Amino acid sequence: MNISEKLEGVLLKVQKPGRYTGGEQGSIVKSKRDVDMRFAFCFPDVYDIGMSHLGMKILYGLYNNEENIWCERVFNPWPDMQEQMLKHDIKLYGLESRDTLDEFDMIGFTLQYELSYTNVLNMLELGGIELYAKNRRTLKNIVIAGGPCVCNPEPLSDFIDIFIQGEGEEVNIELSKLYIDCRKNGDTKQEFLKKAAQIEGIYVPSFYEVEYNENGTIKSYTSNSGAPARVRKRIIKDLDSAYYPKNFVVPFVETVHDRAVQEIFRGCIRGCRFCQAGFIYRPVREKSSEVSNRQAHELCDNTGYDELSLLSLSTSDYTELEPLLNELLGWTDSDRTSINLPSLRIDNFPDELAEKINSVRKTGITFAPEAGTQRLRDIINKNITEEDIMSSCKRVFEKGYTSVKLYFMLGLPLETDDDIIGIANLAQKIVDLYYSLPTRQKGKAISVSIGLSTFTPKPHTPFQWHAQDTGAEIQRKQRLLLEHIRTKKISVSWNDSDMSLMESAISRGDRRIGKVIYDAYKSGCHFDSWDDFFNIGKWRSSFEANGLSPEFYANRERSFDEVLPWDIMDYGVSKKFLIEEMKKAEQGITTQNCRENCSHCGAARFKSGICIESRGD
Repeated sequence: MNISEKLEGVLLKVQKPGRYTGGEQGSIVKSKRDVDMRFAFCFPDVYDIGMSHLGMKILYGLYNNEENIWCERVFNPWPDMQEQMLKHDIKLYGLESRDTLDEFDMIGFTLQYELSYTNVLNMLELGGIELYAKNRRTLKNIVIAGGPCVCNPEPLSDFIDIFIQGEGEEVNIELSKLYIDCRKNGDTKQEFLKKAAQIEGIYVPSFYEVEYNENGTIKSYTSNSGAPARVRKRIIKDLDSAYYPKNFVVPFVETVHDRAVQEIFRGCIRGCRFCQAGFIYRPVREKSSEVSNRQAHELCDNTGYDELSLLSLSTSDYTELEPLLNELLGWTDSDRTSINLPSLRIDNFPDELAEKINSVRKTGITFAPEAGTQRLRDIINKNITEEDIMSSCKRVFEKGYTSVKLYFMLGLPLETDDDIIGIANLAQKIVDLYYSLPTRQKGKAISVSIGLSTFTPKPHTPFQWHAQDTGAEIQRKQRLLLEHIRTKKISVSWNDSDMSLMESAISRGDRRIGKVIYDAYKSGCHFDSWDDFFNIGKWRSSFEANGLSPEFYANRERSFDEVLPWDIMDYGVSKKFLIEEMKKAEQGITTQNCRENCSHCGAARFKSGICIESRGD
């Protein structure tokens, strides 16, 4: 009995069977006889999450744009489906062909968050793939990984053959073509890996040896087999000419972000010192408004979506935002398509932008002050003032908005209790502002939502040397904030501090963390980024079984001269610059954004985007 026959009875017993059927509008089916390589694109979370991810949409289209490559989608099954799969002996399979994972030549994972790592192992095992890379000896089932988390690939280095550093549009196709050539030539896996390591942006962990000091820190990394001493990330220099899909796979079931998505630029000019994305995606490269409008219109026409989201790290920093909105409104109004603008900055949210958003769709507005006092906002280089916050809120209230969501972090470097109380005070000022306006809508109450996340020191940021607050300290700060909320018009939510501890420990971990991840997975850890499934007890037991402690990685201050697990990754921003930024943070000194002044971070070496524009090269 084949998988399709087995699924007939199984799909009636699970939630959302549309997650597992394939056959959606826009999915691509090819003949196995007509291709030279089959690629399984794996998202280590449930279908609803993975199908919302733009990177997967881009690479799915990019791979399938090559006539001799067939890319299929694979997602981690929800526990009810996994139970049925194990019961009926159904291996994990690609949605397009329903062939099992072990029939694919190359298996690629996108790593978006560290707490998905046990799902990576789960998907491999469900698909009949050996978990450890050293046990996969033939030139088949090559496991690769990309995405933001691979800026520190070491925790998964035991399981992944190849990591792709940086942006994948060019390097993925180069690697695939090399694979096809090597297989035609009869090369071994080892020969393929040696050749792959010569491609810029490729990290083959088996070609690097790690030596540790007696105190558990890293003494040195040594490369062999001709691999480079440091691996430099890849970037796409010209977004206008880069591949962008004209069509998306349109799911049968509702997904987290069920809409068309148009990327307008990559990188961020701001340099917030806590923000990993703001550093690893440098330099800023914009897509022209003309190309963005054309691509967005094609997407909406081809998919039938009636909602369009403009994607970037800071949408209101896009220099062509106003002309783009004018172009978009030329067809979205008549097509009854709404426009979503995430990632807006408080300090450059002009009246014209609020007016344009208001003419399309009136929803709540989200801002991210990140800290409750000016002192702490300067430390993290947020470069916004309380006046910016209040004036922006005033403008949106005058346009008829009655809901504001504010994002803050707890546990930021150099944070004091006054900074925590400042969050409550700022929220109260916004409530008072609303009721002071004669133009407010009578009879409508204000709603201010505070979303709190625990600060996690991330690799390749100025705060990478800083310790994360302990769980007990974070919980104390949460209670302190609640004690100073004086009205029900302000609501507060936060994430689990134990989850933040594990995220920090893994994100700053070395190769020894791989055994911890393996043991956690074998003990039943699964869907660890979901509150309902995360089990701190099993994770702690896995650390203890391997003689390690999550606190060693998460709650320990590092010296500037310590060898860090990710030092062999070159993301363009120099360690010298990051150290300077950390020292400026300690003095409360801010750094101007990239449009105001070049801070010589090192990203100019890529000779692209804002680095070249600002220098006139």
